[in-house]
Amino acid sequence: MAAAQDARDELVETLTGAIGQGDDWLDWLNGQNPPGAGATAAAQTLAAENDATVQGGAEPVVRDGHPGFRVAVKTTNTVGASIIPGTESMHARAHAVAIIQPRCEFDPAADPTKPIALDCDGQTVDIDPVDFDPDDFPDASVLFSVHLAE
Repeated sequence: MAAAQDARDELVETLTGAIGQGDDWLDWLNGQNPPGAGATAAAQTLAAENDATVQGGAEPVVRDGHPGFRVAVKTTNTVGASIIPGTESMHARAHAVAIIQPRCEFDPAADPTKPIALDCDGQTVDIDPVDFDPDDFPDASVLFSVHLAE
């Protein structure tokens, strides 16, 4: 989850940088190709907080057309005493896939140089590229959801 959440935050940072710059910033709202530069570091931090280590890195994946990351982890401590013989020196392993999914809808024929109203799961987000202030932009979670897909 941490890898995809970090990539979502990077995606929104890139989006806010593109608004009003002449780019077709509406393309960023589809959530495709999130930057993901900090995805592995975010996964490592969350794993460490849970006494685990990331095995490899945050691997970019696509599930049902949505980008995300697959992360495998291994516990730092062994299983310990157990009723199952021979498992006391084993480490638990797990993996998860989290995806980034757009929440906002807009007119596909919209002009990215003119004011646009986004419908983000019932919440209206008004964007005026001429008078855009990134500090007024909503939290990344308003624009994109992140959830486990596997």
